[in-house]
Amino acid sequence: MKLVPIPKEKYDQYKIDAIFDCYKWDPQFLDNNTLSKYVLVLTEKEAKEVAKLTEQLDLETRQAEEYIIKNLKIAKKLLLPSKIIKEIRKMSNYNPKNNIRLTRYDFHPTANNKWVVSEVNSDVPGGFAEASLLPKLAIQVLNIKDCYSIDFGANLASIISSKIPPKGNIMFVHCTSYSDDRQVMQYIGDKMEENGFNSIYGAVDHVEFKDKKAFCILNGYNCNVDLIFRFTPLEWLIKVKPKTWDGYFDTLTPSCNHPISMFAQTKRFPLIWDDLEKQGISLTVWKKLLPKTTEVKNANGNYIYKPACGRVGEKISIKEACSDKEYKEILKDVSMHPKKYIAQEKFISKPIKGLSDKLYHVCLGSYAIDGKHAGFYARISDKPRIDSSAEDIPVIIKRDKI
Repeated sequence: MKLVPIPKEKYDQYKIDAIFDCYKWDPQFLDNNTLSKYVLVLTEKEAKEVAKLTEQLDLETRQAEEYIIKNLKIAKKLLLPSKIIKEIRKMSNYNPKNNIRLTRYDFHPTANNKWVVSEVNSDVPGGFAEASLLPKLAIQVLNIKDCYSIDFGANLASIISSKIPPKGNIMFVHCTSYSDDRQVMQYIGDKMEENGFNSIYGAVDHVEFKDKKAFCILNGYNCNVDLIFRFTPLEWLIKVKPKTWDGYFDTLTPSCNHPISMFAQTKRFPLIWDDLEKQGISLTVWKKLLPKTTEVKNANGNYIYKPACGRVGEKISIKEACSDKEYKEILKDVSMHPKKYIAQEKFISKPIKGLSDKLYHVCLGSYAIDGKHAGFYARISDKPRIDSSAEDIPVIIKRDKI
């Protein structure tokens, strides 16, 4: 794994092409540029190793989910929001063959030269265009012949196409006021249009359910829905849940992702692993790769705190990555609401060198779709916490020499 810089004289055009040709409409967070000036290059050995681990993790995750949905008492320790608990009891007709299970596992290289997984983005993972188009652009800009990339978008589009009728209607449900959400939906929606499907973009209140089937009620687009592609996080949807979504949890209309994804999305998921293994559900690979995770009250020693329903690295108490003010605020919130957090044993991220020996920490996101590895999405930061200020970086793979 190494960083290859994009030549300074080419970066400005690279950024323009990323915005207009690669759906990277929002390359900023506040005043910070979030489009890296580097490309992340993996060896084929590294790529194959992470891909294999991803598929092993995903098998364990899906087996756990499918057991939990039939044995909901085991989910008690997850402490899911009461409104979600009320709804998940309706998910008895979940069929994994009809739905699309999309996940992204976050891998980190560590100081002892091993991989650690910090979490799984189980509910609504993003980064689609960054994982699909940016690597192709980077290879073109660097003009290199011995590297390739994995086209995540093509893999996802292929799976979607196999699940619904030709020329079917796909409802891309997202928070419509956010351009960074729309760019994710627009990218995959355009791909599905190219494949002959009808892409409709709307918010949660543009869908209703009748007789366990979904219908679009957006003005001018009234029709049946053959697939719901949801990019609105489940806990957000529950908070603003319109009455039209009363049938979502037991609909027969396929989803990507189905609300079963919330079991693994909560960072409290590891707290039920021992209970699951007593029922014959293996979590061996998860236990090997995820740092020890426990209740806040049981944390002794070198632990950090993470919000159970946190996303994008928010409120993670890595002291050297926080301002003094933020760190104190996190600890205060942990002490006041310990059940909203988990404690995770801290690992030492191994940074890699950029220009002028500047060090960057890497989070290598590895996608799985229905159990098969589907591509990579990465972010880098000069801090050991990968959060909203981290930079998106294309991932390419260097071919082994024959």
